[in-house]
Amino acid sequence: MVLVYVMPVRDQIAQPVLYILRRGLKEAIERKADMVVLDMETPGGALDVTFEIMEALGKFHGQTITFVDKEAVSAGAFISATTQEIWFAPDGVIGAAAPVSMTGQDIDETMKLKIVSYLKARVRAISEGRGYRGQVISAMIDKDYELKIGDVVIKPKGELLSLTASEAAKTYGDPPHPLLAAGMAKNVDDLLQQKFGAGGYEIVQLDVTWSEQLAVWLNTIAPVLMGLGVLCLFIEFKTPGFGFFGIAGIALLAVVFLGHYVAGFSGHEPMILFAVGLLLLAVEVFFFPGVAVMAVSGVALMLGSLVWAMADIWPNEPVTITTSGDLFLMPLVNLGTGLALALVLIVLLARFLPKGWLWDRMVLQATLGSAAQVAGTAPEGAANTASLIGRQGVVITPLRPGGEVEIDGRRYQAQLELGSAAAGTPVVVIGCTDFGLKVEKIST
Repeated sequence: MVLVYVMPVRDQIAQPVLYILRRGLKEAIERKADMVVLDMETPGGALDVTFEIMEALGKFHGQTITFVDKEAVSAGAFISATTQEIWFAPDGVIGAAAPVSMTGQDIDETMKLKIVSYLKARVRAISEGRGYRGQVISAMIDKDYELKIGDVVIKPKGELLSLTASEAAKTYGDPPHPLLAAGMAKNVDDLLQQKFGAGGYEIVQLDVTWSEQLAVWLNTIAPVLMGLGVLCLFIEFKTPGFGFFGIAGIALLAVVFLGHYVAGFSGHEPMILFAVGLLLLAVEVFFFPGVAVMAVSGVALMLGSLVWAMADIWPNEPVTITTSGDLFLMPLVNLGTGLALALVLIVLLARFLPKGWLWDRMVLQATLGSAAQVAGTAPEGAANTASLIGRQGVVITPLRPGGEVEIDGRRYQAQLELGSAAAGTPVVVIGCTDFGLKVEKIST
């Protein structure tokens, strides 16, 4: 049974088309698919995206086919030339591939000459040994290129070549060879039946959905989402218990992972790595404060997973020192931008946040490097906390291990050395740190 992945190239060629193709090609490689078919109906699109699609197709080592369903114009013709075979629907059309501006207007003549020269070189490279394909695509790109086979002039100078399905299937030369078409079919199923017979293949159909459109926007603002997510996690770990900010931080970073998964950059593995890092950090904060090894390891895993999620890593292609520079450059830039944004927001939060509920619950001195801040107490009074050593109090909010205790009618930030304590548990102060009081439960 032949495994075939059918991927759409519809409407304008833009980022959503690249996303679905990249994700589908990686899945096809992992499942060892035999063939990829591009079901094409496009008027063209962005040249940079076209080059990325052409490069991605080159990473699939099985058979590749373009099925021209109605039209493969401009960038669609370039992508078609990348595949091993080009099939046509009876009313399919291909051609008119001259580069133009994003608005459809002609570009500067000098720039146009450079682009045309480059495109023709690319086409020659990918069309080696494929009949007349290099000549045909060159005639679609360059109006001054004359397409002549033997004594027959197919396209004179001064116009761009476009071909109908029957024209693309016409044979030339001795021995006769089709100009461009490898075959004609009513649809993709008909194409596959001609090649493998009825029931001789299994189709995996991919489609561009709203998620690809959303991923374009999400990946554009990924550094902002990362910055806000890190800020929320910072606030969560600086306040007792677990609540809104922890959920918001995890949700924002999950959206970053989702956007890059839909874009075809990563699978589920980076999210699993991030979860392990978050777990290590939580264990450090709630059960073994001060150990540091787990916290540092957790943060490293979380940051590494974000870089991994943004890197365009392909199955069966090892990451080496020579490839890692280009591969991880933009992910590292995005991560650095996100962390810098988070740092700026943390400083602004400490500087301008009005004193109140959130202020009282946050220990700002970890960022500002000043004296200990106990709940409800101004920094200048925090030095008096040393006099509380040996005093007894009661837990107000559960210590897991951090929370609040009450001593002589006043609330303080506190944490247990080990374990947890429910509200109402009697405790005794055994020390103080820059983050509040250190307490232990009183045995009864």
